[in-house]
Amino acid sequence: MIVNEQQLAENNRKSMSSYLAPRVRDIQPSGIRKFFDLVSGNKDIITLGVGEPDFVTPWHVREACVYSLERGFTGYTSNAGMPELREAIAEYLNDSFHVTYNPANEMIVTVGGSEAIDLALRALIVPGDEILIPEPCYISYSPIASIGGGVPVGIETTAEHHFKLTAEALEAQTTPKSKILILCYPSNPTGAIMTYEDWLPIAEVVEKHDLIVISDEIYAELTYEGKHVSFASMPGMMDRTILVSGFSKAFAMTGWRMGYVCAHADLIGAMLKIHQYTVMCAPAMGQVAALEALRNGMGEKDRMVESYNQRRRLVVQGLREIGLDCHEPQGAFYAFPSIKRTGLGSEEFAQRLLTEAKVAAVPGTAFGLGGEGFIRCSYATSIAQLNEALERMGNFVEKIK
Repeated sequence: MIVNEQQLAENNRKSMSSYLAPRVRDIQPSGIRKFFDLVSGNKDIITLGVGEPDFVTPWHVREACVYSLERGFTGYTSNAGMPELREAIAEYLNDSFHVTYNPANEMIVTVGGSEAIDLALRALIVPGDEILIPEPCYISYSPIASIGGGVPVGIETTAEHHFKLTAEALEAQTTPKSKILILCYPSNPTGAIMTYEDWLPIAEVVEKHDLIVISDEIYAELTYEGKHVSFASMPGMMDRTILVSGFSKAFAMTGWRMGYVCAHADLIGAMLKIHQYTVMCAPAMGQVAALEALRNGMGEKDRMVESYNQRRRLVVQGLREIGLDCHEPQGAFYAFPSIKRTGLGSEEFAQRLLTEAKVAAVPGTAFGLGGEGFIRCSYATSIAQLNEALERMGNFVEKIK
């Protein structure tokens, strides 16, 4: 009786959706999270979906955090982040990627790279501005742009061009309303990278159309063929590029939510205003851990990258052997195989792979234009799990031929 009364009360409650801002109400839930709600709690399923290292944050990084807590370091830091952390980030970027920022006024330590992207878009967008986004891409760019009043414009990249952005494709989608170009290389979900030679014609288009670039370089350290080339390092691009990165992927610190954004002082000043009024500062103990990672964690970082590279070769070869075409991912920790030969769409393939083979991968359609006919497989999991997943996938593909 009580249950029925409670259910009746719930049914009679007024819907509050009419109060929501349309630009928020109309955003679709994450295609990844919606799919992986089906996986939660099922131990029989091998998950190749979530973009998270399977490594634990190195002990000395965790220990630095614990020690800071024991010393009572639990208050606010500077809004922009601890000066010593910003200085360490500036030194790291200069040494690793040949980009130079003043840690005093050209950098903010943020709550993950996601906050940095949000800050950049909110600081720049005037309602109606077009935001150019190469796709398939990280799922958050378009929703964040829409929330800020911008108009996301997808630019399709293809396996035939190794999922690289081309100047021709960028030029074709650029209009007088275009203001911002969002880049993510190495790419989530494709693993594509861009070389110096690839960037040169892109930089010319950016200059020609006076675009501002948000360059999400969270996977910069996870580049397996040559060195990562930051778009900010290209001739003439430093002042018009907002560089976003963080500690989640390369340093196995996803749950710490430690990111940073670097840009011209005028742009950082605007972003800092928003940051001050929304989050105040990134968590103090997380900043201590990030500083320890930069000072003493390069050896662990390099070992994790080498492990990912080993798994990358295993997964790409395995996918090809079971009959799924797969371009060579040269960065990040994802493979993006084509499932077109099976005759199934991405959603159906992923759903059946989950229910029939107990392997979870993300439908390519979750990542925008060009994603149909592909699935994303993360190889940030153990080799034993990857081998088992490949065997299950092979049996599944053979069954549906």
